[in-house]
Amino acid sequence: MTTDFLVLGSGISGLIFALKVAAKGKVLILTKKESAESNTNYAQGGIASVLSPKDSPEKHIEDTLKAGDGLCNKHAVEIMVNEGPQRIKELESLGVRFARNPNGSYNLRREGGHSLARVAHVGDYTGFKVEKTLLDRVRSHPNIRIMQNVFVAELIVRDGTCYGVYVLEDNKLVPVTAGLTFLATGGAGQVYRYTTNPTIATGDGLAMAYRVGAEIANLEFVQFHPTTLYGYEIEGRNFLLTEALRGEGARLMTQDGRHFMKDYHPQGELAPRDIVSRAIYMEMQKYNLPCVYLDLSSIPKERLSESFPQITTTLWQLNINIPDDPVPVIPAAHYLCGGVKTDVWGRTNIVNLYAAGEVACTGVHGANRLASNSLLEALVFASRAAEHVLTEAARPEEKTFQVITSGDKRYGHCSEIKDELRRLMWTHVGILRNDRDLGVARDKILTWLNELEHQLPQLHTTRELFELRNMLTVAYLITESASNRKESRGLHYNVDHPSKDPRYVIDTVIIKPPSDLPVPLYMR
Repeated sequence: MTTDFLVLGSGISGLIFALKVAAKGKVLILTKKESAESNTNYAQGGIASVLSPKDSPEKHIEDTLKAGDGLCNKHAVEIMVNEGPQRIKELESLGVRFARNPNGSYNLRREGGHSLARVAHVGDYTGFKVEKTLLDRVRSHPNIRIMQNVFVAELIVRDGTCYGVYVLEDNKLVPVTAGLTFLATGGAGQVYRYTTNPTIATGDGLAMAYRVGAEIANLEFVQFHPTTLYGYEIEGRNFLLTEALRGEGARLMTQDGRHFMKDYHPQGELAPRDIVSRAIYMEMQKYNLPCVYLDLSSIPKERLSESFPQITTTLWQLNINIPDDPVPVIPAAHYLCGGVKTDVWGRTNIVNLYAAGEVACTGVHGANRLASNSLLEALVFASRAAEHVLTEAARPEEKTFQVITSGDKRYGHCSEIKDELRRLMWTHVGILRNDRDLGVARDKILTWLNELEHQLPQLHTTRELFELRNMLTVAYLITESASNRKESRGLHYNVDHPSKDPRYVIDTVIIKPPSDLPVPLYMR
């Protein structure tokens, strides 16, 4: 199979890119589950952008840089903020209906770290509505084809150029070649015990890119969403309680009713996410608590059901009678601020491999992402990647690649190692870190990964096996990145190095030496 443009992933960045390049050629979108299953689909809050006369690009830039704690790429931030309003208008032209006030102005919400309200939303279904609208457009486009339930196992790279991918099919690796490959595979929250990400978020794109020599940047900065529902899992993920609830007046408290956020930051519940998550975790550790609680009693019931219908309905179905009942919450892995390093046009260091969205690292988030900048970044830089591809990118020469048949030996440890890995990452490479725990985690992960890699050519290849391999690879990269940063900054907090160090106002970049494991199967 061959195509002009190959898109891996069907979240907001993949769909926007596909729609914009489809006028110039055939587009094939490969997604590992149903096409609507992506992190975009679960984004409740909205999209931050300058849409009010009270706001300005300078204020949005300042808030983003402040949250990023000294590590943002200012040029990329300026591009994202200045191009954001245009991209919001494009979404509306495609059919997304953002909430408006009676006078026609945008109904904007304020979230943590923002100096004023600037988050455009569709109730608490923003990601779902954006995803549905874009999918409808993609499905009706004659030049775009979506293939669901396809597992991409490896990127095909020869002499620094990407020619497509190998997909897993009946214990075989089958080549799909393309003039250009766009990586939009999302994040890797499933490497942690608690996560808001769906079960597909196993870091496949990151791991594949690392194996073929892509630069990986800033993976130590894992954002934990402060408030996810404790005690319940919905389809393998923690149910997210949007930051906008705290923007409406919800407060965090312990079981005995003590509100504690002012002890940690003058902005209280509206402090940046890293501070709120760390405060919750420290309270849990200090008093041996399984969770804390979100107090919604200051928000009228009618406003809750009107503004947050998804949350209200879900909690009522679980017999949590908000706003009267406090809601048990715990931080959970939510978003990777690092990823495959790109420039401001989405280009990686591998020719004809572009990336955008959570899998990519443009530098806009620095050490901590400002709330609701994620969908904005995906929109802006997927659009820029499409623009660059259509005007600058040259097609590589066509090459033929052979089907690879894997071994027959069964590997029966996938679920066991996966569960142990997720617990290890939560306890040793989570919200609070120390040198000893990071070293223990790194050694354990490398032991698992090297044992698997040495057996891989003889193994019967399954999706579960490749997902474990990818999770181990990404877990190693997160741990190695965290070990290399001997300071505390943004989302990375090491109790052995609790202060910022000016020597670390640099990106943490990891590139795999060609001879090191893991290696793509076709390179062995």
